[in-house]
Amino acid sequence: MDKSIHVILGIDMETDCGHNTPFYEGVQKATPVLLDIFEKKGVKTTFYFTGDAARQNPASVELVRGCGHDIGCHSLYHETVGEELYPIPGVKPLLPGEVFHRLETATQWVEEVSGTRPVSFRGPRLWGSTEVVNALEKLGFTVQKNLCGIETAFSGSYGSGHPVIGILGEFDALSGLSQQSGVAEAQSVTPGGNGHGCGHNLLGAGSLAAAAAVKEYLAASGKPGTVIFFGCPGEEGGAAKAYMAREGLWYGLDAALTWHPSDTNEVSTGTNNSCIQVLYKFHGVAAHAAGDPHNGRSALDAVELMNIGVQFLREHMTDDCRIHYAITDAGGVSPNVVQANASVLYMVRANKVADSVKLQKRVDAIADGAALMTGTSYERVFIDGTAETLPNFTLEALLHASLAETGVPQYTAEELAFASALCQTFPPQTRAPGIGAKFDSEIAKEARTLSGDMTKPMNDFLLPLYSGEGFLPGSTDVGDVSWQAPTAQALIAAWPAGVPGHSWQVVACGKTSLAHKAILCAGKTLANAAIALIDDPALLQKAQEEYAGRAESGYVCPIEPDAVPIAI
Repeated sequence: MDKSIHVILGIDMETDCGHNTPFYEGVQKATPVLLDIFEKKGVKTTFYFTGDAARQNPASVELVRGCGHDIGCHSLYHETVGEELYPIPGVKPLLPGEVFHRLETATQWVEEVSGTRPVSFRGPRLWGSTEVVNALEKLGFTVQKNLCGIETAFSGSYGSGHPVIGILGEFDALSGLSQQSGVAEAQSVTPGGNGHGCGHNLLGAGSLAAAAAVKEYLAASGKPGTVIFFGCPGEEGGAAKAYMAREGLWYGLDAALTWHPSDTNEVSTGTNNSCIQVLYKFHGVAAHAAGDPHNGRSALDAVELMNIGVQFLREHMTDDCRIHYAITDAGGVSPNVVQANASVLYMVRANKVADSVKLQKRVDAIADGAALMTGTSYERVFIDGTAETLPNFTLEALLHASLAETGVPQYTAEELAFASALCQTFPPQTRAPGIGAKFDSEIAKEARTLSGDMTKPMNDFLLPLYSGEGFLPGSTDVGDVSWQAPTAQALIAAWPAGVPGHSWQVVACGKTSLAHKAILCAGKTLANAAIALIDDPALLQKAQEEYAGRAESGYVCPIEPDAVPIAI
């Protein structure tokens, strides 16, 4: 009978003190010492690197491999991937829907640095769950639902190894924009219903077409590489990509590509506003407005006083800032009742996340004052937030070249007639089309010429490439992706020239041949760009080096730590 004792030895390679610091002095200084001891004793072991530890310490990984030891995976950032064995202040286990992608990304990072698939996995704090086991069994080809704990978010991937190219799809709608398709007058399908007033129904379909094309290329060529399609809800309200960024999702990409329906054909560039949305739900005391008003405390009064306070705030903020609001609950329709409940939703914008946070705190203080003045209380509900966008000129040039190769949509007489009819429903365009025209007088002059001095009903031409760092006042959660991976976005005409976004006119085009042509153009453009990144490592490296320079200050997530995704 064998009475010998068998010891399985494993070394966790993570930040000093687990999750509590960003430092890797232990990994860097202790690894050579441990390796020397193991060599003298003739011991072989497994070094379990977190994905981040591997990326931050490639020399240590190489040293371990060179000494003949095995490499394992220890999660992405030493996060709790299953049920808690014991509570740790400030540390929450991953939601079940987050587990798979985090482990997949961790595995990819360790493999990328070490050049070998991790031999095994060890959960942080020696704990896991059924979800972890299932995720580890499935690693490889992935279709993941409930991405990052968001019920309607998902991803689908194909291939293996690097480069990992993400293609972003969006899908959501806007309230109150229900509209009949192909009709050149305001005519709702469902009065007060939702409508695709920003073309995100087209965005998702075009991006999916691109991902499918890249999949076919990888399968036919046999080249290494991974394409991932991301289904991202709530860009208009919800900021799913920002919630995903909070979980570090986009760090696993080598590059991200997307597009957006527009009235022009060009490549998006520059930066924009970050934003934060917060819902203020005031609670008062109901009373008879005539017979007993002194015993009532009006929540609607609190909402109105808050709005007045914010109005006075507008004079005392910088010009790049914006504050918008909507009263989501006015307390009912009975004026003879003191309103016990009322709510207002605020959106605060500033160029930098830190400035949005500061401005949001000033709005919070006004809510405090409104509650104090009215004898009410309020519940603060964080909705979402987005970061400003980092441009990537390398990827922008690639997308522009791909769009030029694909060719922008051209239109039939019937399509142009419909576009012309829509153009009669809003004020004529007076500014030269395109982002470049805002910042470059020569491009503005060329854009005027190409558009027939803004007389063409459809912008059926490709605008010149313009890459710059100019500021635009809008916001998008694509910005959060751009802080974690090189990112670029094409714009492709899907509705008439000068049509305002978030309008019934946009919705009217959403099921027409104008939209279908935009979808196909987008799919081809993104696919060709993604394939170019797979085929040309030097081009991808250039994009990554540019990204590293722009993102040097580090990503500041606008999503509050305890916030959860909310459908609004």
